[in-house]
Amino acid sequence: MKAVWNKIRAMSLLLIMLLSLNVCWTAAHYLTSLFDARMSGQPEDLVRLLVNATLGFLLFGGFLLIVSLFSFPGHTAKFRSIIDAMERMSRGDFHVNVHMKTRTDDQFGKLVRSFNDMAAQLGAMEKMRQEFISNVSHEIQSPLTSIHGFARALRDPGLSEGQRVYYLDIIETECMRLSRLSDNLLKLTTLESEHHPFERKRYRLDKQLREVVLAYEPQWLDKSIDMKVSLEETEIVADPELMNQVWGNLLHNSIKFTPRGGMISVQLRKRDGEAEVRIADTGIGIGEEDLPRIFERFHKADKSRHRTGGGSGLGLAIAKKIVDLHRGSIDAQSKPGDGSVFTVRLPAGK
Repeated sequence: MKAVWNKIRAMSLLLIMLLSLNVCWTAAHYLTSLFDARMSGQPEDLVRLLVNATLGFLLFGGFLLIVSLFSFPGHTAKFRSIIDAMERMSRGDFHVNVHMKTRTDDQFGKLVRSFNDMAAQLGAMEKMRQEFISNVSHEIQSPLTSIHGFARALRDPGLSEGQRVYYLDIIETECMRLSRLSDNLLKLTTLESEHHPFERKRYRLDKQLREVVLAYEPQWLDKSIDMKVSLEETEIVADPELMNQVWGNLLHNSIKFTPRGGMISVQLRKRDGEAEVRIADTGIGIGEEDLPRIFERFHKADKSRHRTGGGSGLGLAIAKKIVDLHRGSIDAQSKPGDGSVFTVRLPAGK
C-alpha cells in the first residue's frame, strides 16, 4: 500500500511540475508578444524562440524558489544545525548531538541519526585516545621516577656496598620494565596496523602448550603451584610465534595471581571443529565490574595500580589481538577469590 501511495504521489508531483512549466511558458509567450508589439521592427523567429525559452525557464525557476521557501521553510535551519555541529567537531568538541523532530522513514531523519552516531563514535575514540595517552604517561613516569630517585641516592658517599648493589638492582629492574613496556607497545601497534609478519603453518598445538608449561616451570615450582596438564593431540594452522606469546601471557598471569600452594590447570581438547584451550587457576580472581574490560589496553583490576604486580596491562590486549587475527575467540570467567578461567577457541586444522 505504501509503495502504491508513493507512486501516486510521484505522479501527482510530476503533473504539477508539467502544469507549472506550461503556465510559465505561456506567460513567457505573452510577455514576449507584448514586448514585440512595443518594438518598431519584428525580430527573427529564432531570436523570439530563444527569448521566450529563456524567459520561461526564469519564470519556472522563480516559481520553484517561491514554492520551496513556503513549503520547506525549516530545511535551511536543519542544515544550519548540522553545519554548526560539524564546525564544533572540527574544533575537537565531540559532545554534539543534533536534536530534530523527524519521521523515522524520512531521509533527513536518517541523515541526522547517522550524524549523531558518527559523533558518538568519534567521541568514544577520542576518550580512548586520551585514556591511552594518560596510561602510557603513567606507566612511563613510574619507573622513571624510581630510576631518578635511586640514581640520586647513589651519589651519597656514605652508602654501604650492600645498599649500592640494592639500588642498582632496582634501577636495572625498572629499566627492564620500561623495555618490556616499549616492546609491548610496539608489538600491539604493529599487530593493529596489520603489517606484522603473519606466517601460518600447520603444527601440533599440544606440543607447543607443553613446551610453554615447561618453560615456566621455574616460576610455578617456586610458588609450589600444582600444575595439571591435559592435552589432546591437536593440529592447527596458525603463526606459532604469535600463538606462543598468547599462551605465555595467559600462563604468566595465572602464575602471578595464584597464591603459593595454589593450582593451575591447562587443558586442550577438540570441540565442534575447534581447538579449545582452557587455562584455569585458583588465584585472586577478577571483579565483576572489571571483567568486561580486561582485554582493553592498560586496564588493570587493581585501581591503586601498585607496582608489585609488575605488569603494564598490555598482555591480555595483545593476546586478544593475536587470537582475533587467527579468527578465533578468547573469553574469561572469574569471581574474586574463586580464580579465573581463560578459554581460547581456534579453528582446528583439517
